[in-house]
Amino acid sequence: MAKLRFAILGCGFWSQFQLGGWKELNEAECVALYNRTKSKADDLAGRFGIPRTYDNAEEMMEKEELDFVDIITDVDTHPKFVELAAKYKKHVICQKPMAPSFETAKKMMQVTREAGIKFFVHENYRWQPQIRRMKEILDSGVIGRPFRCNSLWNTAYPLFETQPFLATLEKFALTDQGSHQFDVLRYLFGEVSTIYTQIQTVNPDIKGEDVATSLLGMQNGMVCIQQISFSSPLEREVFPQVLMLVEGNKGSIRLDADYNFAITVGNQTHYEQMTMRKYYWQTDRLEPEPPAIVACNNDILQDLLGKGKAETTAEDNFETVRLVWAAYESAASGRVIKVEEFI
Repeated sequence: MAKLRFAILGCGFWSQFQLGGWKELNEAECVALYNRTKSKADDLAGRFGIPRTYDNAEEMMEKEELDFVDIITDVDTHPKFVELAAKYKKHVICQKPMAPSFETAKKMMQVTREAGIKFFVHENYRWQPQIRRMKEILDSGVIGRPFRCNSLWNTAYPLFETQPFLATLEKFALTDQGSHQFDVLRYLFGEVSTIYTQIQTVNPDIKGEDVATSLLGMQNGMVCIQQISFSSPLEREVFPQVLMLVEGNKGSIRLDADYNFAITVGNQTHYEQMTMRKYYWQTDRLEPEPPAIVACNNDILQDLLGKGKAETTAEDNFETVRLVWAAYESAASGRVIKVEEFI
């Protein structure tokens, strides 16, 4: 079978990892890169052996024979590139967050439906090995019926040094990490009924909020407390790891730093530690992301090949988008938001 041919739009910080992830899969081939500053595309192409680069996205779409495109640009540019893919009837993958606003997300979904193309969101946190393992333990029933989860993503890591544009965003913590963290909770526990959020800006050098605290009432009756902070100096910096405690009526599961699990049932605790697979294209700091990127890419690829249904379709991710903007509405209004009524 011939490989699916694709192009990447955007050659910023995350593109090297996304392209590295695609290189691990034999059924897809990147044939071109676009970036508004062509030298960045040239540099990335040289590292990964990509034959052609462009600084004009429409020219690339006209000249290249493509099955799909992978959009890895700043969120404000996602709509125009999704519309470009729709114009040329190419399936499209878009990095999270899907869109810069709730209304824009709805329009992007509409334009892809009208074009008859598949639309996916590259949301990889749910594919991190420790999150998949958490799901396995929960589904085993060992802790009984889960009734509460405390999920923490707290850091003071200087990520603005590698992604300075984040400091300029009017809305930051919830769009950047809320997209990930709410999606993880949806993956583990199902859909959300209500959400109440408070946000804070602690770092005086950024525009948007860098701290968000949310209380989510799940449709299954669980309560989830979700914390995000980019301004929390801790005894030990564990960026970018998610820490979690899930309590059930028969026991609990604690996910600690370095992917250590403590599974307690009755008066006995069982410990597990996960080891992340390493790739030549990753960095030392990013450990769970590379295997998650490969797994997420492969899940989408199998859908494009007609061999399965991807988890992170735009339709599914739209429910995560809804949560992000419902959280902003809650923070602005100071009230609990019923998610099904947030249209």
